[in-house]
Amino acid sequence: MMRMRIADASPMPGFGLSAGLMLAMLSLVVLLPIGSLLAFGAGIGPAELWRLINTERIGAALGLSFRMAFLAALFNLVFGTVLAWVLVRYRFPGRKLIDAAVDLPFALPTAVAGIALTALYAPNGAFGQMLEPLGLRLVYNGWGIWLALVFVGMPFVVRTVQPLIDEIETEVEEASATLGASRARTLVKVILPMLVPALLTGFALALARGVGEYGSVIFIAGNLPMQTEIAPLLIVIRLEEYDYNGAVAIALAMLGISFAMLLSINLVQIWSRRRMGAG
Repeated sequence: MMRMRIADASPMPGFGLSAGLMLAMLSLVVLLPIGSLLAFGAGIGPAELWRLINTERIGAALGLSFRMAFLAALFNLVFGTVLAWVLVRYRFPGRKLIDAAVDLPFALPTAVAGIALTALYAPNGAFGQMLEPLGLRLVYNGWGIWLALVFVGMPFVVRTVQPLIDEIETEVEEASATLGASRARTLVKVILPMLVPALLTGFALALARGVGEYGSVIFIAGNLPMQTEIAPLLIVIRLEEYDYNGAVAIALAMLGISFAMLLSINLVQIWSRRRMGAG
């Protein structure tokens, strides 16, 4: 009995203390800021909030932010998964260097990333000079926003999917091949179903980061109202104009849309896990 108690002992403190610390930190970091934002919005009133949000400029900024974040997250979902697979399953010179470089967007200040991307893809930049004769321009337009969001969002997909790929035994693929399945069928029917929860999590994280990204985007977007102006920049503009009600209105709109999108992704994730468990 004594051995069982020692073996079952947790390195964490008791539930009461752990839950108290968790709730205290969650309240300070997440709940209180969001609660204060909601309280400020309640003081403004639904009718006034709708009047402040229901403008063509804000609609264009919100649409651009969420559209580009969604497209960037989709791109990262595909190519981030491929990159994670290559890093886990193959050994080649420079693999560890590439693996370390994946985390650079986490450590690099977003403003520095924006300046670097603009310098590279501007018409007189290293890559921009090659793209300009082809009629391709990746700066001061929507593609520039997309490029910046791909840069900051890629690590979320790679680091979420990578551990799960590492846990998949190669014997599973060999058994599928032994039963006559092609590589494509093995990928679709065997590998991808096991990766779906991690893929959805990585997609949600990349989407959430892209929606709120500011520093790397403002240098490469051009920031033209109704064209390349993102919603976070519009919030900053409203604050600089001392229009706090307008800033809160945009922030609440972003919060509501983000919550709805992430809730939908989580529901799909729960459904996929239940389906896999039932299967």
